[in-house]
Amino acid sequence: MITKDMTVGQVLRSYPQTVQTFLELGMHCLGCPSSTMESIEGAALTHGKKPDELVEKLNKVIAAN
Repeated sequence: MITKDMTVGQVLRSYPQTVQTFLELGMHCLGCPSSTMESIEGAALTHGKKPDELVEKLNKVIAAN
């Protein structure tokens, strides 16, 4: 299960199937150094997204796989 305190890097390593969701939401710097330390919540806010909605979308992706 993905939580908003996890880093983007943790999510990508554990759930690579989430890459497309990040990209579709305009979150394109998945390989940048800050993604390894930035929380899902921080990344969502940086990109003008609601953290809870992002977490919900990501968890739907991992539940479907």
